Amino acid sequence: METMYDTLLQLPLFQGLGLKDFTAILGKVRFHFSKYKEGETIIKKGDDCSDLTFLLKGEVLSESKDNEGLYCYSEYFQAPYIIEPQSLFGMTTRYVSSYIAKSDVNIITIDKTYILTELCKYDIFLLNYINIVTNRSQILYDRIWKDNAGNLISKIAYFVLSRSEKLTGEKILKIKMDDFAHILGDTRLSVSKALNELQDKGLLILRRRVIDIPEISLLSEYCK
Repeated sequence: METMYDTLLQLPLFQGLGLKDFTAILGKVRFHFSKYKEGETIIKKGDDCSDLTFLLKGEVLSESKDNEGLYCYSEYFQAPYIIEPQSLFGMTTRYVSSYIAKSDVNIITIDKTYILTELCKYDIFLLNYINIVTNRSQILYDRIWKDNAGNLISKIAYFVLSRSEKLTGEKILKIKMDDFAHILGDTRLSVSKALNELQDKGLLILRRRVIDIPEISLLSEYCK
């Protein structure tokens, strides 16, 4: 049977800690375990982020919506995965996306109080946390400054890639064609033509108000 040491070692924030440190942590930190069935909502956008949430087993669907409600962007994450560690601190400590169980999942949460009073005493944990948050920040910064003034297909690829946390796997964009054309600054006919061209190449699947991208990494060569 898997021990608590083996369980926690799956989580990126604990990698590098020894058994002695783990034993000390388990004596002071309270870990809350929970399970969700497929289809259940784990976190809603706007919920207060007062603890670190780890996906230990299974797969979750992330749903992100723009402020005007014009589109919804979804992607999938498999365990082990930390849900929005960047939302635990800062000016706004609320989740920016919703998370739904795509399969039966196991979750571990640790209250923010224990992060500050106990876990941050361990240099390895603190370094792991800083690296995870800063890496995400650097990736976002790089995407913001990336030139996307190419043709329409390039703009479509950039739009999708710039909203993805993970640049692999399936992504789903729910949006009206008129709204997509408005966002891209082009005509509905031109956007429809470009999307159909990408569909003919096998890079996406078009449904009513839905753009399904089976493997987003294949779009990266068009983002220039």
